[in-house]
Amino acid sequence: MMSQPVRIGLIGAGRIGASHAAVLARRVPEAHLTAVVDPRPGAADLIAGPLGARALSSVGDVLADPAIDAVVISAASVAHRDLIVAAATAGKHVFCEKPAGMSLAEIDEARTAAAAAGVVFQVGFNRRFAADFAAAHDLIAGGRIGEVQLIRSLTRDPGTGPADPGAVPQWTIFTQTLIHDFDTLNWLNPGAHAVDVLATADALIAPDHRDRGHLDTAVVVIRYSNGAIATAEASFAAAYGYDVRGEVFGSNGMVTMGEGATTSMRLHDLAGRAAFTARSDTDLLVDSYTGELTEFCRAVTEKRPAAVTGDDAYAAFAIAQACIDSVTTGARAAVTR
Repeated sequence: MMSQPVRIGLIGAGRIGASHAAVLARRVPEAHLTAVVDPRPGAADLIAGPLGARALSSVGDVLADPAIDAVVISAASVAHRDLIVAAATAGKHVFCEKPAGMSLAEIDEARTAAAAAGVVFQVGFNRRFAADFAAAHDLIAGGRIGEVQLIRSLTRDPGTGPADPGAVPQWTIFTQTLIHDFDTLNWLNPGAHAVDVLATADALIAPDHRDRGHLDTAVVVIRYSNGAIATAEASFAAAYGYDVRGEVFGSNGMVTMGEGATTSMRLHDLAGRAAFTARSDTDLLVDSYTGELTEFCRAVTEKRPAAVTGDDAYAAFAIAQACIDSVTTGARAAVTR
């Protein structure tokens, strides 16, 4: 007999919040979207109403509501630590979009609060739940490609770049974009940990903002404890669509993952051969979002730790922090454990 759905309060009704709300309400039977809250007037109502949820006026209302078992946090990253701590203290299970905090100290505080409260705490590293990435991970963990030697991960955001580069915080490319790649690289190299990094970044898309600290393009080299060498690459502007890929090369073979195409159909005409590519993360990764939110609900119901924990969040952000240190000093930087 199926257990009762997990009753969820969504905190943050922006772009990702709206996507998560729809996924929870329409694609995850283990979840019941109960309430939505957002500080912007009317924002919660726009999402909650069509999905049969209640729009609440404050986070406090969500945390005090006994009809809510868990929260999904998709608010601004700067608020993540405070929201995680508050939710855990209130006894709510927590799913939080990445990053789980804006520093290693914040993430440590968040995971400590969740552990002390005994609640499930999962962080939104959705790439682990993409079918091709998950299949590759299982092959690697099963020894199919031998010893891992080289790993590659990349993220290129669709479009022409930020509308206002000056509004993008300086280290966003590491703490918000490449954070996904850092977690992916850690996960695709089971049993090893990142030792140090050498990072370079620049403003190639918006060079006029370079002097103000804007960074929109980056390449990172990471050395791991098992000797493997990884590269992570990011750009804020891929004209052809959202591009997420990975590759792991081992002593006995190689696996690749990610293509960006929305279908296996190909158009062959006078212009050549063309693939139709995804133009947003919520388009390309909807199945991944479904998988991670399903995993969260199952972990709550089964009273077990989630597949992606606060420790994973800490390990990924430790690489991001080392990248900041490397760019700042121009030298290789150690990764905190």
